[in-house]
Amino acid sequence: MRISLVSGSTRSRSTNTAAMRTIQEVVPRGVTTVLYDGLARLPAFNPDEDRDPLHPAVSELREQVTAADAVVFSTPEYAGTLPGSFKNLLDWVVGSGALHGKPAAWVNVAAEGRGTNAHSAMLTVLEYLGPDIIDAACVRAPVARDAVGQDGTVLDTDFRERVARSVHEFRNHLAAA
Repeated sequence: MRISLVSGSTRSRSTNTAAMRTIQEVVPRGVTTVLYDGLARLPAFNPDEDRDPLHPAVSELREQVTAADAVVFSTPEYAGTLPGSFKNLLDWVVGSGALHGKPAAWVNVAAEGRGTNAHSAMLTVLEYLGPDIIDAACVRAPVARDAVGQDGTVLDTDFRERVARSVHEFRNHLAAA
């Protein structure tokens, strides 16, 4: 099983990216993860440019999502909604159809009372992309900035166990399909 991990943050010490790196550390044998790291390189979405030859960063994004058996997203909330760069990423995925029917989940690391608008906006956009949202694999687990270690992963044992269970839910879903 191959999971694409997509952080919606361009911040260097992002808790969202730390959550994705943590998933990479806790996956069981037989599961491969690939962290998408091209968010800041994506050009602004322009429907006129959504044709071959695609910008190399767009090709890389689409290839990674297409090659995955499942996708996990994590994004911060800026100004009450999705960061523009993450919405831009989702816009580039629309035309590819790469997420249609693909198992997907999210990890929300925002502090209690925060992140709900970004979460709602992401689900609205994902409805257009058509993934199979695996609710049992979705995780809401706040992560404080000081909970991220020098290696860029979340140190909290409870968090690590929760995201490991999320990956297990993906495996169960794919095995049943």
